[in-house]
Amino acid sequence: MYSDASSGTAPSIQSLRTRTGVATRAALLVALVVVMPIVAIFFIGLSSDPENWQHMLTNVIPKAGLRTLWLLLFTGLVTSAFGIGTAWLVAACDFPFRRILSPALVLPLAIPSYLAAYAFGEFLDFTGPVQTLYRGVFGYTSARDYSFFEVRSLSGAVLVMSSVLYPYIYLACRSMFLMQGRAAADVARTLGASPLRVFARIQVPMAKPAIMIGLTLVMMETLNDIGAVEYLGVQTLTFSIYDTWLNRGSLAGAAQIACVMLALVALLLFVERHARKRQRFASHKTTAVVVDAVRLKLRGAKGVLASLFCLLPILLGFVVPVSVLGGFALRRLGDFLQPRLLDALWHSTVISATAALITVFLAFVLAYAARTERSRLARGASRFASLGYGIPGTVLGIGVLIPLAAFDNAFDGFLRETFGISSGLLLSGTGFAIVYAYTVRFLTMAEGTIDAGFQKLSPHLDMAARTLGRSGPQTLRQVLLPNLRPAVLTAGLLVFIETLKELSATILLRPFNFNTLATLVYEDASRGMAQDAAVAAIIIILAGLVPVLLVSRSLDDKR
Repeated sequence: MYSDASSGTAPSIQSLRTRTGVATRAALLVALVVVMPIVAIFFIGLSSDPENWQHMLTNVIPKAGLRTLWLLLFTGLVTSAFGIGTAWLVAACDFPFRRILSPALVLPLAIPSYLAAYAFGEFLDFTGPVQTLYRGVFGYTSARDYSFFEVRSLSGAVLVMSSVLYPYIYLACRSMFLMQGRAAADVARTLGASPLRVFARIQVPMAKPAIMIGLTLVMMETLNDIGAVEYLGVQTLTFSIYDTWLNRGSLAGAAQIACVMLALVALLLFVERHARKRQRFASHKTTAVVVDAVRLKLRGAKGVLASLFCLLPILLGFVVPVSVLGGFALRRLGDFLQPRLLDALWHSTVISATAALITVFLAFVLAYAARTERSRLARGASRFASLGYGIPGTVLGIGVLIPLAAFDNAFDGFLRETFGISSGLLLSGTGFAIVYAYTVRFLTMAEGTIDAGFQKLSPHLDMAARTLGRSGPQTLRQVLLPNLRPAVLTAGLLVFIETLKELSATILLRPFNFNTLATLVYEDASRGMAQDAAVAAIIIILAGLVPVLLVSRSLDDKR
């Protein structure tokens, strides 16, 4: 074996170090790609005119910031109530239709918040079915005769956000409640505690890490939204960035608001990590035994109430949007062949597929570097690259535009001085900017999926291939990639679907006369014609159902 190594059949220690160093440097380059928009935002925001800062801190940020905090607070409370409550019921109790409701509670994840807002706006409008039925029952003839819930308000935004975001908490808590088993609960019950007391004093505190993870995701998605809050008339920090940049023409002012939002995101991440600190619990039961644990029987009125409690968020978060938008789409089947819809579908497919390919490739570089060299640099690169998911789309749009516009201007100036020609906008005015933003935002999702695939492959697999004479690239191509194919395909599918639904970054970075399905829906809804966007909306929902159905199938899988 030693003679083979010396003759070049097997790699030397120096060659391993060199190859590993290349992987780590590539991972650092990927991290730089992610960090560059964040650095650009702070550079523009902190270097701008102090008087502009004073105007923003006095007239814009306090009002928008307060609305944002109220929206985050109430959305967090409502999603926690439904997410934790439904997760505990389906994990610890047995009641009518539990097996159907358990996977169905994930379905609202397929509905983007802006589509839910458009659907609720039509559903609760004066001419909608709810108010029409209300007037028919009580004999009212006009809106002046009665008062009704106003969906275009902060309360309406909380309703919309909570109805589609609670599954983040539901999924995290359901897994945690199943992993806890019945041991702790049974001990508390033998000491005389009621089921609700066990739930509040034992099981919820043990599920605190999962609750914080799900709640943080809810907060991030709420901050990222722009379509729903604009349609519902709630001026949050995210909408203020859009309004300051595009409507008032102040990129510096938008960057300043973005700095405040990044500070808020950092605060949320810090609170989440601090809340989970030292919150670790273990159970002696295995997963299979936990799933088979005896559930608390709920019969009669209690069973009916449990079923209704689990059914309510499904109706609000999935049935209402699909019914409203699907009804409009069925009356507009001819719109499927409209040129504007076909163009938007083509743009969405090309942009999303390109972003998925690039994102998966960069995510693979990060995961492979972490596997081949367990160094601080490789781990640090992976952590920096994960910052993108926490950045709202509007903030990311500004951060992406600044360096790309600087490059375009510098290159155009060079060509003008040297050759007397103009290059125009090469990067900032094209689909490249959108793909860049998508890559930064969803790199964490792809990297996590691929890294999970790597975790299932023993490191001894690499060593065995190397001792059999395979080089590093050969080991990667012949051994690792075939085994990682499911993880890579899953990562690509998830990124493709998420980019298909993304609105916040797309609407800021898209070229002129360039529409995706999401921006097409946004334009129609902004003109008060949400029904005209129903066909594009249904396509987005159908695409979003793919990963949701995969999750639903795996919920009760005991293997």
